[in-house]
Amino acid sequence: MVIKVFLATSSGSTAIKKKQQDVVGFLEANGIDHEQLDIACNEDNRMWMRENVPGEKKPTNGIPLPPQIFNDQSYCGDYETFFDAKEQNQVFAFLGLAPPPGSKEAQLAEKAHILQNGNVPLEEHKSTDLNHEEEEIADKEEDELLAIEDEDEQPATEGETDLHVSEDEEEEELNIEDDEEALEDEEEPITEDEDETEEDS
Repeated sequence: MVIKVFLATSSGSTAIKKKQQDVVGFLEANGIDHEQLDIACNEDNRMWMRENVPGEKKPTNGIPLPPQIFNDQSYCGDYETFFDAKEQNQVFAFLGLAPPPGSKEAQLAEKAHILQNGNVPLEEHKSTDLNHEEEEIADKEEDELLAIEDEDEQPATEGETDLHVSEDEEEEELNIEDDEEALEDEEEPITEDEDETEEDS
């Protein structure tokens, strides 16, 4: 398929010349196969262009101005639609051509296709899997912390309680023995030496 650009080489309008140069310059810069058809010097080209431009694209006087762009027999648009497509990085779609691999338009088209079909790119799959793994690790760490807190807060078992009671009882018994020994020391009988000392005095 060849892109056809209908233009007027002998146009006296500077604006039309500039628009024509913009379209042709883009096609040449991107290596797009195209054909320039002059409507100023060829009546057949002029008539074919006028007949094949859709009615809604024709001005009120019915005579479309160049440049007009076709993909073989299919109408693409005028300069205004070409300019809008270029601003949105969609010129190849406007021309009915596949964008070059790796181009910005190709990347945008791929994303649009992915969104339309509901598929997720491999990179997004990887990032999603990583997020799931991070969440699982965080959940495990949280469970471990909760388990440790539960162990700290658990009440003492019967064995531990008996151990504490026996320890307390032993302490009390030791205290009682100490008190008894102190009382015995206080009540010790007076020895003979002590009696003699008292009599001498």
